[in-house]
Amino acid sequence: MERLDWTGLMRAGMQGLRLRPDEFWSLTPAELALMLGIDPASAPMTRSRLEALAADWPDRKSKQEVTHG
Repeated sequence: MERLDWTGLMRAGMQGLRLRPDEFWSLTPAELALMLGIDPASAPMTRSRLEALAADWPDRKSKQEVTHG
């Protein structure tokens, strides 16, 4: 089981995010991690990931769709 750095989390939450103690303690560790930007799902998007998404989900129709669609 992974231990949480409560002192560091309290400092980040109450000083960094300006949360009141009751707001801090009402959050789950996952919610606090998300707010602090340390959740793996909230990692910044890379150029290669953006390009892959753009290729998978184009904004415009392809030339083939325009001429044959």
